[in-house]
Amino acid sequence: MDFTIKKYEELIDALIAADYSFQTFSEFIQKPQKKTIILRHDVDLKPNNSLTFAKIQAKKNIKGVYYFRSVKKSFKPHIMSNINKLNHEIGYHYECLALKKGNEAEAIKKFEEDLHEFRQIASIETICMHGSPMSRYDSRDLWKNYTYADFDIIGEPYFDVDFKKVMYITDTGRSWNNKKISIRDKVETPFDNNFRHTDDIIQALSLGNLPDQIMINFHPQRWTNNPIFWLQELIFQNFKNIIKKIIVFKSKNS
Repeated sequence: MDFTIKKYEELIDALIAADYSFQTFSEFIQKPQKKTIILRHDVDLKPNNSLTFAKIQAKKNIKGVYYFRSVKKSFKPHIMSNINKLNHEIGYHYECLALKKGNEAEAIKKFEEDLHEFRQIASIETICMHGSPMSRYDSRDLWKNYTYADFDIIGEPYFDVDFKKVMYITDTGRSWNNKKISIRDKVETPFDNNFRHTDDIIQALSLGNLPDQIMINFHPQRWTNNPIFWLQELIFQNFKNIIKKIIVFKSKNS
């Protein structure tokens, strides 16, 4: 079975065995190492799953970045604090423009208010857009008229990573190569990603076929050893993927 905690640990062990270093996104922005992995986690739902990931990484003496949304189903200060205490970076998974239905003035006000609240819990140096696939608004458009550096933010993956040099792998859609249903979680890159299963990534690592710098994006709510929750997530995500395919099709033909 894929997308289990067991399989996740196998992937992490394979990355360690391949002699990669592990940096938070803030560290990578400031001083990228030559052979490094950025473990990025988008905490959309079920933040306890992210705490499980964080504990696994801490036991293996590695670290990553966890982007929390400001909505109740993600924003859990005690979990965020516990993850931060395990030496991981906490970031803001912003979706202000989508939540404010395109009103930029209200969106930037919410961004500032949310950032202030997040900074009561941890030092926030980086942010990352939440895709909001059911919204027609892309929250990255907020930065057409505003600058996140004005809020002491040093990086946003979709703007500050050269994906021509850094490979991007994401489990969006509960698959590693589901580009057809990815609405916003995609980048322009020369790297081929034909990974269907996590085992395919593990095999590529064992063969030394991956580049030196990689960002791997996880949605921890998708990963579980519980067979009931695993099946629920599979069914829900397959249904969601159908909706996403319709949205992508309409956008291409509008």
